[in-house]
Amino acid sequence: MWPSPLRFLIGIESIVVTLGQKSTIYKFRIALSDLERNYYDALNLTIAQHPSESQERMVTRVLAYCINARAGLVFTKGLSSVEEPDIWMRTLDEKIDKWIDVGEPSVDRIKKAVRLSNEVTVYSFNSKSDVWWKQGRSKFALLNASFFRFDPVHVKAFAALIERRMDISITITGDSAYIATALGECELMWEPLQTV
Repeated sequence: MWPSPLRFLIGIESIVVTLGQKSTIYKFRIALSDLERNYYDALNLTIAQHPSESQERMVTRVLAYCINARAGLVFTKGLSSVEEPDIWMRTLDEKIDKWIDVGEPSVDRIKKAVRLSNEVTVYSFNSKSDVWWKQGRSKFALLNASFFRFDPVHVKAFAALIERRMDISITITGDSAYIATALGECELMWEPLQTV
């Protein structure tokens, strides 16, 4: 027996609503002090969080941006475009100068990034990072790319402080960042897995 037209339409509408979810927009004013590089800046970042992106992944993108902050560094379409990294810097002739990925990308993706960019950096951030690194370590070692792992507990602590519009103070020293917001403070540490 066929479903009634009304049921059928409601079913389609619910699918359309699920597929048509829009990104959530966040606006951050960041007072950045990178003591390692002697780099100080006031950043106004607008971040689009993809519907399938976790809060932890989004704050990792923000941290990766701050660690590498310099003129010309921009967020890409991220999860909306599999052909682009999460963050990049392009030269005046549109070549990719810096490619930054967040998460646990495949070896093939990093091989492609190394072919296309002068500098490749990956920041992993979740509890699966250890397994991902153990499985790919020998292959990643052959590539001219740097890999860092954020402590997932610290990433969750930072994600818990996030609001849609907010002021953030980030002070970077060594392999850690001290983060202060109106909702609280946390320290976030990362470990270099491979540096070039």
